[in-house]
Amino acid sequence: MYKILVVDDESNIRDIIKKYANFEGHVVYEASNGIEGVDACRKYPVDIVVMDIMMPYLDGFSAVREIRSFSNVPIIMLSARSEEYDKINSFVFGVDDYVVKPFSPKELMLRINAVMSRVSPKKNESEVLRREGLEIDLTARKVISDGRELNLSPKEYDLLFYLAQNRNVALSREKLITGVWGYDYYGDDRTLDTHIKLLRKSLGEYGKFIVTLRGVGYRFDF
Repeated sequence: MYKILVVDDESNIRDIIKKYANFEGHVVYEASNGIEGVDACRKYPVDIVVMDIMMPYLDGFSAVREIRSFSNVPIIMLSARSEEYDKINSFVFGVDDYVVKPFSPKELMLRINAVMSRVSPKKNESEVLRREGLEIDLTARKVISDGRELNLSPKEYDLLFYLAQNRNVALSREKLITGVWGYDYYGDDRTLDTHIKLLRKSLGEYGKFIVTLRGVGYRFDF
């Protein structure tokens, strides 16, 4: 989960980014101009900033300059213009990525994840989860049950690791399907139920960690 600050004078842009970010479990703070953006960056413990260039009171470049005087938080710049000057200027100011409007919210989420992976590589190093006799190595993509490595199907791995990364969180069926199969998946809920059943069987006694939440979805108690 990331804390994302969205700075844009267009409320519809902020709304659509917030919708997609919240859907993926992120927290979103909003600011409608550069001055508010700088203040919010000082006030909130944000992990990444999505900043528009053309805004009233204080433009994006000026806001980035102010933020860089006190923070190295990753910044993705948004612009309705695709001129090379704007892109070069963005990187000169210390921006981590540049996205041209109109943009795909899905692509922006992927870019946010990519930037965070680059700037925080240690968060992804050797992350191993253990409970009772079950060990889940998120980095090596290995699952050990009572000292024996399990041979799961690719989708079982994807599903288990998504559950593990969101452990102890109630996940709706829609969120699980989107997180594991993607935004463009058009199948039905039975696919998820089938894979949950197969995964529980593969985990044996440790399938108990996958808890069914009636009318909601599932939770991985780990």
